[in-house]
Amino acid sequence: MSEGGTLKLSDDLFVVRIREEANVVAQTGADGVLLVDGGSAGGSDALMKAVSGLPGVGPVRTIFNTHWHPEQTGSNERLGKAGATVIAHENTRLWLTQNVTWPWDGRRFARLPKIAQPNKTFYTTGKLDSGVRYGYIPDAAHTDGDLYVFFPKQNVLAVGDAVSGQGWPEVDWWTGGWIGGIVGGLQRLQTLADADTRIVPARGPVLGLADLKAQYIYDRLTQLLNKGRGPGEAVEARPAKEFDDKMGNPDVFVRRAFESLWAYLSPDA
Repeated sequence: MSEGGTLKLSDDLFVVRIREEANVVAQTGADGVLLVDGGSAGGSDALMKAVSGLPGVGPVRTIFNTHWHPEQTGSNERLGKAGATVIAHENTRLWLTQNVTWPWDGRRFARLPKIAQPNKTFYTTGKLDSGVRYGYIPDAAHTDGDLYVFFPKQNVLAVGDAVSGQGWPEVDWWTGGWIGGIVGGLQRLQTLADADTRIVPARGPVLGLADLKAQYIYDRLTQLLNKGRGPGEAVEARPAKEFDDKMGNPDVFVRRAFESLWAYLSPDA
């Protein structure tokens, strides 16, 4: 999660970082503010205060949900009530209309009220009048509703949790994410970027194309898990040992990655 502070990417584009919250991209303009993600419900007040202090700011007119998790959708209700357009992939909207309970830790997420649910959804790609482009990441790197938002004038790509910029990613296989999707998502996003593109993940610092190419560990893990190892064996094999110092203990990630592969390849098991 973020350590706080606002990073200026251009005169009208910023990464708003509230301590212990996910990164939020904010674009200001004559037509109001566009946000990519909205933090958690508990962090929404601090986020809106930070956004209100940006140069050239106006009311928030549009917000993208990069996926359904509460760390991204916590401002939906207040912005929905204010008349903002809430854009998400249709799968994200569907998850937000129901209660979700994660089987690995029992955490329960209540469905959002109608006013907080996305009111504009899509299936493949879309484009705003401002030229901002967005698209579905069908590989299911994090969930089955991941999206990206691309700001072509600034050459900035916001990717939510489809890319991890800090520590090991969370593989939410209960709502469609899987280890193979991390590999596929990284490959797909590389085709959208060039050497000068700034890539904003939900967690951690702004990345570049080289950082995406360096995350080859996920491909290695996929190959290991495809060999039929069990989750305990995969953890004991320590396939990511050289990444421990940089990314922390990978045991939970490796176990969840195995579970995701099992769930993806044996959905009826």
